[in-house]
Amino acid sequence: MKDAPHAVDVHVGKTIRIKRLMRKVSQTELGDRVGVTFQQIQKYEKGSNRVSASMLVEIAGALDVDVRSFFEDVHPGTANDNPTPSDEFVVSRDGVLLNAAFLSIKNEQVRKKIVKLVQAIAGMEQLEDAE
Repeated sequence: MKDAPHAVDVHVGKTIRIKRLMRKVSQTELGDRVGVTFQQIQKYEKGSNRVSASMLVEIAGALDVDVRSFFEDVHPGTANDNPTPSDEFVVSRDGVLLNAAFLSIKNEQVRKKIVKLVQAIAGMEQLEDAE
């Protein structure tokens, strides 16, 4: 029986996925840039295959990010084996694309208005659900 992937491997994989999607790079394109198949990129992103140190440096270069960024928010021994629905959304395709689009809005006032709009919609939906 195969052991489950280590939480750090899963975190690094999710971070690769987030950074790849934010840069609008497909798994195939990233694989071509680093010399592996898109299936291998999928396995890295799921954490089912560990990313070697040299491959992580290659991926960081291909995505134009600092290799250390893959380890942000990793705390030994405190990995979250039970992510919340909001954690899952943040690393989903929609979550990453929404975040990237939101961050591309330069006007801070517009961003604040969008947050207030979404909060108002969420509040309205909660009221509708209570009825």
